[in-house]
Amino acid sequence: MSKQLPFIIILCVVSVFAQDNRKFILGVNGVYTTTAKIYLYPYSSDPVLRNTTFPISDIFNPGIYLKYKLSDDLLIGINSEYMTSTSSGNNLTVFSGNRTVTITVQDGFRLIPVELSLYYLLPFSLERYKFMMGGGVAYYYGQQIRLFGDDQISSRETQIAYGIQVSVSMDYYLTKDIIIHGGMKFRDPQFVVNNTYDRKTVNYKGTTYLIAQDSFTSKINVDGVAFDLGAAIEF
Repeated sequence: MSKQLPFIIILCVVSVFAQDNRKFILGVNGVYTTTAKIYLYPYSSDPVLRNTTFPISDIFNPGIYLKYKLSDDLLIGINSEYMTSTSSGNNLTVFSGNRTVTITVQDGFRLIPVELSLYYLLPFSLERYKFMMGGGVAYYYGQQIRLFGDDQISSRETQIAYGIQVSVSMDYYLTKDIIIHGGMKFRDPQFVVNNTYDRKTVNYKGTTYLIAQDSFTSKINVDGVAFDLGAAIEF
């Protein structure tokens, strides 16, 4: 249901405003986010461990947005994405018999942002080139991903995150109805997730290991700049 929420909201917005015969802009885009990080021990009493992070970079994901023209210079819009990324290199301590060993796992996250923004058409815009500045509020729902051997984790409890975001963008009108869109966005969502392993033992590269802990807590912070490029139609 959480994955369908952004699209349900967009459909509701369309149904409410379609009666006004005003123009909408519906677009899809590809989004590149520069960096994110996972805090592995966010509640540790040791400040070094508490600030230990696992970095993730070069995140690509799809997005969809709908804008409604309030006036010639002002638009309101809703945007959503489906962001998922993993990276290998994090080490996990497990038991092999009566000794401990470390194995390499893939850590990452899944994030669905829903962002409501107000856009202002900048005065130096031209007939074909529309420059906009925007900002607004955002809701973020996310989960952690950890893959290794034949085991993985399930996020039992997720702290819903809210935040703000600002953006600059340009729309180039190929025709009066078809638009090429590009933009840059600044945001800083972070959320806490409580995770549990699907099973206590894992088969990793032909060897069976016992996982040292049943569950753990992480904090995920998507702190990188987001760039987007896509196409839209105006109707």
